Amino acid sequence: MKDDNFLKENNARHLWHPMGAPADSHSTPPKIIKTAEGVNITDIDGHSAVDAVGGLWCVNLGYSNDVVKEAIAKQLYDLPYYSAFAGSSNPAAIEASYAVREFFVKDGMTRVFFTSGGSDSVETALRLARQYHRLRGEPTRTKFLSLKKGYHGTHFGGASVNGNNRFRINYEPLLPGCFHLPSPYSYRNPFHETDPAQLAQNIAAAFEDEIAFQGANTIAAFIMEPIQGAGGVIVPDASFMKLMREICDRHGILMISDEVITGFGRTGDWSGARHWGVKPDMMTTAKGITSGYFPVGACLMNDKVADVFENDTSGEAGIFHGYTYSAHPVGSAAVVACLAETQRLDLKTNAAARGTQLYEGVLKLAEKYDIIGDVRGGHGLMTGIELVSDKGAKTPMDMATMKKIHETAYQAGAMVRLGMHNILMSPPLTISKGEVDTILSALDAGFAAA
Repeated sequence: MKDDNFLKENNARHLWHPMGAPADSHSTPPKIIKTAEGVNITDIDGHSAVDAVGGLWCVNLGYSNDVVKEAIAKQLYDLPYYSAFAGSSNPAAIEASYAVREFFVKDGMTRVFFTSGGSDSVETALRLARQYHRLRGEPTRTKFLSLKKGYHGTHFGGASVNGNNRFRINYEPLLPGCFHLPSPYSYRNPFHETDPAQLAQNIAAAFEDEIAFQGANTIAAFIMEPIQGAGGVIVPDASFMKLMREICDRHGILMISDEVITGFGRTGDWSGARHWGVKPDMMTTAKGITSGYFPVGACLMNDKVADVFENDTSGEAGIFHGYTYSAHPVGSAAVVACLAETQRLDLKTNAAARGTQLYEGVLKLAEKYDIIGDVRGGHGLMTGIELVSDKGAKTPMDMATMKKIHETAYQAGAMVRLGMHNILMSPPLTISKGEVDTILSALDAGFAAA
């Protein structure tokens, strides 16, 4: 590797970074994270901080799991790559498909289609949903419904069902036939409803109304995150996902649960849908499936969907969709090792305990600082803090202040993530009580600076 001077001189000169303007990276060079251990990251200048972002909602096992690293290294020597397109497979992929199926069998999932990440998984789910209805003799079911504030990746399909306009506007027109319902966001919603249970009822009624307007026989699927992550850690009422599931069933619409963030223990259970007592028709996963150690995602299906494909006699059930790296043997080895470690360490239990600690700690900070407008979380290690410049008017905090809080918190010992006027936190599920205290102390310093 080149020396530090070379790295600093070339930082952001040749590399465009996702989710940011290239010019911003020139004026404010990105932090160069050079090493990591446990739940701590260290930058090129030697400054260490607790990673309250978990890489990007994904490093569930922390940065030092040798079991996963050794599985990757061994597979590189045995078989670094081979295609998993129809006609060939590899041992690691077969074992990984079984491991994933076993992980989500309580959610009703029985089939696995491997991808290279979350956006790929969503794209796969949308395509297979349309094909499912076509095989059943309902080719008019092509539309998708989703929630505002939802995040479903960056492919054209995922961006089309995304519910935040900053991921959409610069790339429109997007996929036609995608429509959005209000988010279960009790702090801000068009109904001005602060009661989460009543808000759930209002959105369910809006769903029924939209189905009646569009025509049920034109709608392929409804996709939602059990807890909206990038949208601000928006936690719905416990009744919400069940209400939406019942409406989907009544109208023959597939339910897709986007578990890219919420899967593998992040919410304090192995899936977000299970947390709400719902079994979807399809699930999309990535991130925690390998703890970020290798780029892997998966789209999962239940028997209802699988049977239509596997028992088709029309000759139209061929899945002419896939990725060069689908069921990659090295990625598959990482999946097997990561899921075994995730269960061995019982990460969902620690996520629930430390998530409660983090959430309650932020609630105490909200009593101290008026700039904290809303605190969301309490379900595993997902916490969102919405900052305002005027609490009564709920005026979103300006970006300059947000960046000041972010930098101060980092210097005080915690890397957090900004999502517009929200602070988003999703630390590794291996985090300790003392490390959560470090995050809270760093946030305190950041808010004080503002």
